[in-house]
Amino acid sequence: MANTVKNKKEEKEKSQPISKPDPETLNTTDPQEHMKGPVSSVMQNIKEEANKSDKVSKEEADRKRDEHL
Repeated sequence: MANTVKNKKEEKEKSQPISKPDPETLNTTDPQEHMKGPVSSVMQNIKEEANKSDKVSKEEADRKRDEHL
């Protein structure tokens, strides 16, 4: 009898996830947008700069293409 109670308790513990998602990032398409902290802030800054660079590069590529036509 004691073994069955112990087994049920162990099964319940094993079925629980080790960690649960943060409520602030739950049900979002890009959870990194809402994260806070030094690493997340740095990553967001890199992402923003990369997006700016991509936009400039696309405009520059379009301009060069138009010049060669």
